[in-house]
Amino acid sequence: MIAYIEGKLFSTSESSIIVLVNGVGYELLCSQSTIDDLLGKEQVKLFVFTNVKEDAIQLFGFSTMTEKSLFLSLIKVNGVGPKMATQILSGATIQKICEWVESNDVKALTQLPKVGKKTAEQIILTLKGKLVLSEEWKPKSATKTEIQSALVNLGFKLAEIDKVIETLDDSISVEDGVRTSLQHLTNI
Repeated sequence: MIAYIEGKLFSTSESSIIVLVNGVGYELLCSQSTIDDLLGKEQVKLFVFTNVKEDAIQLFGFSTMTEKSLFLSLIKVNGVGPKMATQILSGATIQKICEWVESNDVKALTQLPKVGKKTAEQIILTLKGKLVLSEEWKPKSATKTEIQSALVNLGFKLAEIDKVIETLDDSISVEDGVRTSLQHLTNI
């Protein structure tokens, strides 16, 4: 599973980018805010969600861990898949989406792309009180970034992950870091 990518921005389109890494171009579907963040940059760093389907493998890219965390929360909502979650993230800021969820603002959520009344109600029902996005963790190293991304993909919350990763030695390998972090996180 690809969790993080760093390379040269090769091209952009309306809803995706291609990142060139060691001669291989990876296409990542991205929200409009991520694409806007990357415009004009030569080198890019993105958090990645890998979606494996029967007929395809899709990569979704995020400029911040906060955006990826909200994306992961959205795809847990019944009826919201990865493409729809990306469109939702393109429709408003992360802060606005969180505010609308916490304030039960169905009307505001229905203004987002592809979100009808039932989907908005389901988003609120599923996510209200569960979004922990206020503080973005800044990784100290690429290794810790990979460890964090792996733990987020396993369903742990950023607040819990942050506490555990701070205790890890900077020279730890990804495998050992994930193993050690899992031991701590399962004891919390």
